[in-house]
Amino acid sequence: MVARELAQDRVRNKLGQGDSRRRGRSALDVPDELDDLSGKSPSDKGNPKAIAVLPFSDLSANNDQGHLGDGIAEALIKGLNRLEGLRVASRSCSFQFRDSELDAREIGRRLQVDSVLEGSVRKSGDRLRVAVKLGDVRNGDDLWSQRFDREMADIFEIEEGIVASIVAALKLTLTPVEREILEKTGPRVVDAYDHYLRGRQLFYIYTKHAMELAIEMYSRAIDLDPSYAPAWAGLADCCSFLYANTERDPKLLERALEAATRALTEDSELAEAHVARAVALSYTDRAAEAQREFCTALRLDPRSFEATYFYARHCFAQDRMESAIRLYERASLLRPDDYQALLLLAQNHEDLGHMPDAENVRRRGLRRVEARLECSPDDSRALYMGANALVALGEIERGLEWADRARQLEPEEPMVLYNLACIYSMAGKPDEAISCLEKSLSHGAAYQEWSRRDSNLDPLRQHPRFAQLMAEVEAGRAP
Repeated sequence: MVARELAQDRVRNKLGQGDSRRRGRSALDVPDELDDLSGKSPSDKGNPKAIAVLPFSDLSANNDQGHLGDGIAEALIKGLNRLEGLRVASRSCSFQFRDSELDAREIGRRLQVDSVLEGSVRKSGDRLRVAVKLGDVRNGDDLWSQRFDREMADIFEIEEGIVASIVAALKLTLTPVEREILEKTGPRVVDAYDHYLRGRQLFYIYTKHAMELAIEMYSRAIDLDPSYAPAWAGLADCCSFLYANTERDPKLLERALEAATRALTEDSELAEAHVARAVALSYTDRAAEAQREFCTALRLDPRSFEATYFYARHCFAQDRMESAIRLYERASLLRPDDYQALLLLAQNHEDLGHMPDAENVRRRGLRRVEARLECSPDDSRALYMGANALVALGEIERGLEWADRARQLEPEEPMVLYNLACIYSMAGKPDEAISCLEKSLSHGAAYQEWSRRDSNLDPLRQHPRFAQLMAEVEAGRAP
């Protein structure tokens, strides 16, 4: 099964923050420390304060600055997430309440946070107005509010000012390292940041067309500021996604590796750049290099969901099931609304014969899927991953209904087709499964690697059509 309970599962403990003692250790020590990072760490301060940052509303005259509102909110989430003593609801968790009719207090209660930050942006020419309000979930009081009327060129100072005001309002004490992280400036060219934000917004759509448009935005950002490392990392991520999920063009993988390497040249301490290079390397035969990059990313940012989640996928592809299990467990703690890590974790437990663990984790993941679908009923990824869980739990009819809904939404997407193949295989529909698998294998290279060891496909392995298909894959003649 290939991936894309809301906050009903509280994060059990505050995760490691990457203090100076960790930074001095070898990146290769990180996998051996996963158990420690997933449990009580030395930097844990008990029950941390919790905050959610909602996507900022676009109040611009042409309603064309949504990427800017999303970008400011995402930057605040990223910055606040590096602070000890503060738990921050993930982007996917907060952003699912975009345009929600619920008030901020109710959203905060659902996310199990203490405070909620709301905001709006209005851009007119080079002028930018950002209004923000931090509310207390328990009593509805405003802890702090402010309006910034500045030039667009001052956007990074606005973001820094908002974070500083939140820190003061929540009475947090920053370490010198945390202050240094928060004071790190953005690109030299503001227009580069604008195009970068447009690329980020497109990237999260996870379709071929959106990725191609995101590549255009990242490329424009790089043209404007060739030293802007996050844009290079974003470009690498898009190319890796296209290579893995839509077309097996080696030039895409080559471009991903080149972009990730350039990102590291510009900023060797950027965790996202190490993740980008690790992901690209994971699609080659350079598994050891990929592991080193994942570990370096985790050393730089131990709370990176992306580094943890994609490292887990890499370990699965390398048949390192125990490592994958530990990483998926940690990813599910880092992002309490995420369902994909839990559902892939359930499959790993099942592969190792841990059946009670598999069922328990799968039901937890399914609750998170159901919560996601309450807010976004047309989320095809949630539908097909939830369908897989339902079929595995014996709810075959309901699972196939969800699978059909996903197929109607994205009938040609290789990622959807591969997962449908897994679902039909488990549901005892081999012909439908193999037909979907043939279509998916003709596109994304990652599916060929997964199909060799994906236990969801085990019911097909004695089928003549499947045997022929795998023989073609092994011979490099994928359909």
